[in-house]
Amino acid sequence: MERRTLTPRPGWQQTVEAQGLVYPLTRHPDGSLRPYWDESACYVFSLAEIEALEETVEELHRMCLAAAGHIVAEDRLADLGITDPRVAAVVTEAWHRRAELPSVYGRFDLRYDGTGPAKLLEYNADTPTSLVEAASPQWFWMEDRFPGADQWNSLHERLVEAWRAQAALLPPGSPLHFAHSSADELGEDLMTVAYLKETAEQAGLTTDWLAMEEIGWDSLSGRFVDNRLRFIRGIFKLYPWEWLTTDAFGGHVLDTLDNGGGTGSTLWIEPAWKMLLSNKALLPVLWELYPGHPNLLPAYLDGPRDLPGTTGYVAKPLLGREGEGVTVHPPGTPAVLRDEPCCYQQLAPLPAFDGNHVVLGAWVVRDEPAGLGIRESSGLITDEYARFLPHVIL
Repeated sequence: MERRTLTPRPGWQQTVEAQGLVYPLTRHPDGSLRPYWDESACYVFSLAEIEALEETVEELHRMCLAAAGHIVAEDRLADLGITDPRVAAVVTEAWHRRAELPSVYGRFDLRYDGTGPAKLLEYNADTPTSLVEAASPQWFWMEDRFPGADQWNSLHERLVEAWRAQAALLPPGSPLHFAHSSADELGEDLMTVAYLKETAEQAGLTTDWLAMEEIGWDSLSGRFVDNRLRFIRGIFKLYPWEWLTTDAFGGHVLDTLDNGGGTGSTLWIEPAWKMLLSNKALLPVLWELYPGHPNLLPAYLDGPRDLPGTTGYVAKPLLGREGEGVTVHPPGTPAVLRDEPCCYQQLAPLPAFDGNHVVLGAWVVRDEPAGLGIRESSGLITDEYARFLPHVIL
């Protein structure tokens, strides 16, 4: 694993925008616009490194599914903050019927520097973004800059195949809707949904889209409708389940949920059982089940235990995103228990390449490793100001 400095292509911004990355710049707190898509450098891997990472991701995904099964079997949903009996029942039923419920993709965030085993930082299994840039612009970048090279990137083909393979699980006779929140100001959620919609269309599915805020409720039929008053029978949402079940219409979601077996009137993708994987309480459960595993970091729910005096720790809200609410506690600092439920994970500082802290985002599509996206940050927390850098296998 090596970071190489490069000269960006002339007109790179217009190029990646035409390839679907309509948010190539990020506005920082000082008002300046700086590249989010950053091709002033790239990361180079050997084929052996990538093959080892693929095996790691495959094993981590298998372990996460086993941990989800443990949570359900041992009735530990309260550890995830799932205390509403109706939501717990929905998640449990969805887990038992998961073979009948379409599940598309997820992203592992890994600490890796080219030496030693990769370490799992978290699993974004419900609403992961940075998909568009990983799937499309970085592939075309490679073809421009390193023709004849390779890349860990079969995302597009695997996504198309995922929709094609799962078409029989989708409700017949109506389009599969794709929805994002109109509160997204950057366009990232919009373009992620648009890209997934395109892959579904390439798989032969009939699709439509709308904003989450445009979903209507027909009180006469007791069903959700789109902005053309058609029943919504199947919908992919880039909208977290914890919001979906607690918003004003959350009761209707639970009442009408198609949770497999043809029950209910609306099938939501990702399915409700993804709530078991998208919660950072999964990390302590993994450590309980696989203590000392080389790809895991010690993690606990009841506090940092002995971590403050040894390695230090990171406190993460169970449902935080883009580094929101994450605090770093170096070795020797006093233990601090947060008021909100948290995951307390061993501090494993992100490796620095030329002063840039890097995290690997390894993608899974239909339970199979599918690609890699890399983000850099100035500090130890990968936040909304991180940059995306392409990679290549040489």
